[in-house]
Amino acid sequence: MREILGRRRRLLSRRGDEGPDLIGAALTFAAEWQWPVLPGVAADPQNGSRCACPDPECTVPGAHPFDPGLLAATTDVRMVRWWWTNRPTAPIVLATGGKAPCAVSLPALPAARALAALDRRGMRLGPVVASPTRWAILVKPYSLEQLGELLYAQDFVPGSLRFHGEGGYLALPPSVTAQGEVRWERAPLPGSASPWVPDVEAVVDVVVAALTRTGVSAPEL
Repeated sequence: MREILGRRRRLLSRRGDEGPDLIGAALTFAAEWQWPVLPGVAADPQNGSRCACPDPECTVPGAHPFDPGLLAATTDVRMVRWWWTNRPTAPIVLATGGKAPCAVSLPALPAARALAALDRRGMRLGPVVASPTRWAILVKPYSLEQLGELLYAQDFVPGSLRFHGEGGYLALPPSVTAQGEVRWERAPLPGSASPWVPDVEAVVDVVVAALTRTGVSAPEL
């Protein structure tokens, strides 16, 4: 019995040493939550801070679709399993919009202040994705018309605020990109059902105010 337990501990330790369970996470997103995903381009193996794609000025290194392209995103379990079996370290990229959540992202410091402000209001939030430089609040799918009306009502929309809607994408945990590890700042609740997310209207005013107060108006790469 001791020998069996010892072997089990070694196997669990070895799995942890191999890094995050990307295939397990990708299968959860696709099969259980019905979020279409695809593997992202990796960081440059010769220079981990750069992207492996052909664009030397890539602004989201190691955190975007390349081959396959975004239109290949799927919830098909066999395809997802094949992708990550062959590319086990590939970042997980969510195709936002449609039946999947959209997102509102902003630099990390004002994002933390925005979350604190939403908490003070008693606002219910769903998952929040965090990278070393930016956080993304997942929201319900929205149309361009809906988003346009929301932004038109603002006196000023900071350039560092990004919207990941239909035709957009977002790297999901536990991906590792050229900018660092992608993690959950607010993790989804355990369970097989797709996580609840708020309407975009519930967060826009607060994130714009957080960016305006901190002076982060220009785009941050």
